[in-house]
Amino acid sequence: MLKRTLTLSALSGALALSIGLALAAEPAVAPAKEQVYGSQLMTPKDRAVHRAKLRAAKTAEEKAQIRAEQHERMQERAQQLGVTVPETPPAMGGGMGPGPGSGGGRNR
Repeated sequence: MLKRTLTLSALSGALALSIGLALAAEPAVAPAKEQVYGSQLMTPKDRAVHRAKLRAAKTAEEKAQIRAEQHERMQERAQQLGVTVPETPPAMGGGMGPGPGSGGGRNR
């Protein structure tokens, strides 16, 4: 009986440790998703190819070139489909983001 209790105790300890390690490996905050210009006109495969190109780019200039080419392709596709897309791609970064806001959380 003692051997069985020790085995169960060791097993539950190992399980707790593996769960803790798995949780520690996950990022605390999910990375922000980048909005792809014209994504509503793209297939899932198109989006995957675009993401792969961006990941493979070595410099910010290469990424900017890939985004510019994407912008042109999506404008052409929109014209062919007879739909309207914004002239300019969405701004990168910025926005309010998480934070306390302007009130500081206190009532005065």
